[in-house]
This record gives sequence, structure tokens and C-alpha cells, in this order.
Amino acid sequence: MANLQVKNIPESLHRQLRRCAKRRKSTLSEVVLEAVKREVARSTFQDQLTNRQSVVLGVSAASLLEEERRQRSQETR
Repeated sequence: MANLQVKNIPESLHRQLRRCAKRRKSTLSEVVLEAVKREVARSTFQDQLTNRQSVVLGVSAASLLEEERRQRSQETR
């Protein structure tokens, strides 16, 4: 497994990370690794959205939402 060293972390961020690790009863490394994984997943998702072809629905999204809300409102009566 590879190693990664992060330098020049602001003291306030380091304190927050330590507190987070303590609350979760985990190590600082585990907290940082989880944060890195989330960021990579978020970035990958953003890339997929950016590269996604647009879809023509034939109707406006607003009208679809309005219709769905109307149906849900009728179901809850």
C-alpha cells in the first residue's frame, strides 16, 4: 500500500481532524483517508455530470415537478 504525507496543515484544521477522529474512535489517518475517498468520489461524480449528454424531455422540468407534487398532494388526502 502506498503512503502519502501531507505537510503544512493549518493548526486549526489539524485540531478539527483530531477531534473528529476522537469522536469516531478512529485514527487521524482513517479520518483523513475517508475524507480523501469522499473528495475523489465527489470529483468523479462531478466529472460524469459535466461530460453527460443533455436529455430533451419534451416538457419542462418545472411542469414535471408540479405534476408530481399535485399527484402526491392528492394521495395524502
